[in-house]
Amino acid sequence: MAQRTTTVASSVGLHARPAAVLAKAVAKTGHEVTLTAKGKTIDPKSLLSVIALSIGHGDEVTLDVTGDDAERVADELQALLESDLDA
Repeated sequence: MAQRTTTVASSVGLHARPAAVLAKAVAKTGHEVTLTAKGKTIDPKSLLSVIALSIGHGDEVTLDVTGDDAERVADELQALLESDLDA
């Protein structure tokens, strides 16, 4: 298992388009991934779950990735969250 804690860089947080980009990226990994923010843990493959957390720009989130090559997948998802997905 790999864990990464990072800050959301998207100017609008994880709302609409950035949330969709994240959900699609997580689904493509084929790994079990959870995202924790604001005291709640969700499956980030669910677009509605990501949006429901109301994660804003600068909010801290933690990703947990399970599976083969979890470190690489965690690094890729962290880099995604640290980029402005709405640009």
